[in-house]
Amino acid sequence: MKIRYDPDAMYITLRDDEVHLTREIDKNTILDFNKDNEVIGIEILFVRENNPELLKTLQVENVILR
Repeated sequence: MKIRYDPDAMYITLRDDEVHLTREIDKNTILDFNKDNEVIGIEILFVRENNPELLKTLQVENVILR
């Protein structure tokens, strides 16, 4: 899984595959599907404005220590 974030959107890649279909779930959430109708990516818009706690959680819970 990869997470890409910029001030306007977060994109979570669940699987590296070609996008075959995109569906808007609500005004802030978009799902990408492959040809087998599996979700391969999730785009969340306006994260900082609508859900700032999500960013704090991701920063804390996904820290990798080596």
